[in-house]
Amino acid sequence: MYTVKQLSDVAGVTVRTLHYYDQIDLLKPSTVGENGYRYYGDEALLRLQQILFFREMDLGLLQIKDILDAPDFDLMAALRAHRHVLRDRINRLESLIQTVDSTILHLAGEVNLPQKQLFAGFSEEQQAKYEPEAIQQYGEASVRQSTKRWNSYTAQQKANIQAEGGAIYTELVEAMPTGPDSATVQAIMARWHQHLRYFYEPTPDILRGLGQLYSQSPDFIATFQRFHPDLPDLLAQAVRHYVDSLA
Repeated sequence: MYTVKQLSDVAGVTVRTLHYYDQIDLLKPSTVGENGYRYYGDEALLRLQQILFFREMDLGLLQIKDILDAPDFDLMAALRAHRHVLRDRINRLESLIQTVDSTILHLAGEVNLPQKQLFAGFSEEQQAKYEPEAIQQYGEASVRQSTKRWNSYTAQQKANIQAEGGAIYTELVEAMPTGPDSATVQAIMARWHQHLRYFYEPTPDILRGLGQLYSQSPDFIATFQRFHPDLPDLLAQAVRHYVDSLA
């Protein structure tokens, strides 16, 4: 058993944060002594680890609580998903390091740096084609907002955004056996929602419309079937469950 102070030292989380997690029922102590001291066991430590992993994905505390408290939450599946996310981040960082090294050599006159490189995920041309189509029905202002945001990014930022999008859909394919309403898939959908904010502010209506387009538009279907033949249908169902959970 760990005291609050010991857990704080082990996990690198402040005592104040642990007290707050207790108050909102996100992380309860395994037992409370007669002296009122909180004590945390191995199960609590693993739950705190999951909380910190999901915080790394920028999920809100209430979202994390819903995921961890879901009856179908699978710790092993969550750990595998976390590993995939971390591996993807490592790959992106390694790509950035390679770009830095290539730029150094280019400036030193030792190599010619290509003007365009290929990255995982959708190309800029596809994004320009598909996203405006998806939000056209919600007004020209949304389309202008999307275009303005996208054009404000550097080439490297665009590449990173595209790679992140590709990773999200790859993870959805891996989580497909768990079902569209599973905690694992819904956690990925929360990241998908956040990812859309690179382009525009997605309202629940826009999210629902995207879910329909993903399984009805021939262009979207062809794109997502490159990942898996059943991904368009999974996306449509997963989006519907996700939007319903926002209500």
